[in-house]
Amino acid sequence: MKIQLRFFASVREALGASAETLELPEGIATVGQLRAHLRERSDAWSEALAPGRSLRMAKNQAMAGEEALLADGDEVAFFPPVTGG
Repeated sequence: MKIQLRFFASVREALGASAETLELPEGIATVGQLRAHLRERSDAWSEALAPGRSLRMAKNQAMAGEEALLADGDEVAFFPPVTGG
């Protein structure tokens, strides 16, 4: 399954990227599992997407919880609770 990732504000700054296309490995079916998978990339990813960090997530431009199911072609965005214009 292939998805689009988007990163905004401080998350984008911490990761040095605003977007990427990702082919998900088997077993990644929810936004929460995706977040955990991305944290394994490096210390920067682990810190930016840490479980205790206040972070909002959206799937296809609608707010999503960690239990939201992923489908091929979805767009998932990560951003802090308050972002500037």
